Amino acid sequence: MNTLARRGFSALVLCFLLAAPALAQETPVGAWKTIDDETGNERSIVEIYEEGGKLFARVTEFFPAEDEPAEPVCENCKGDRKDQPVLGMVIMWDMEQDDDEWSGGRILDPKNGKTYRCKIWIEDNGNLRVRGYLGPFYRTQTWLPVETSG
Repeated sequence: MNTLARRGFSALVLCFLLAAPALAQETPVGAWKTIDDETGNERSIVEIYEEGGKLFARVTEFFPAEDEPAEPVCENCKGDRKDQPVLGMVIMWDMEQDDDEWSGGRILDPKNGKTYRCKIWIEDNGNLRVRGYLGPFYRTQTWLPVETSG
């Protein structure tokens, strides 16, 4: 490789390294594939969106297990969500940004109808970590980014 080609290659590598952090997703707004932390199975596609400076999430697709109905309802939910379809349901609300994570809101597990305090953050690999708290106990899931065409 001649000197000019080496310089061009070095410049290309440098540009890529400088641009790589900018390519990482900086906000959780978008579509995410949820993975059940107990079974490892895909459960749903959730769309995280911003409204009034806070983040919310709704279920846009559902992947039922063999023993589940294709269009489940939130049987164990309370209040307005009781017996409502999981598809389209807002399951996370009022999340506020705090540096590189979002917290202060709530998340609902439609399977058991329980609501948890919530914190989310984006890992270096681009996955979203979602942690629900009930008292001193917590459960953490990893949600995967959904590639969008366009």
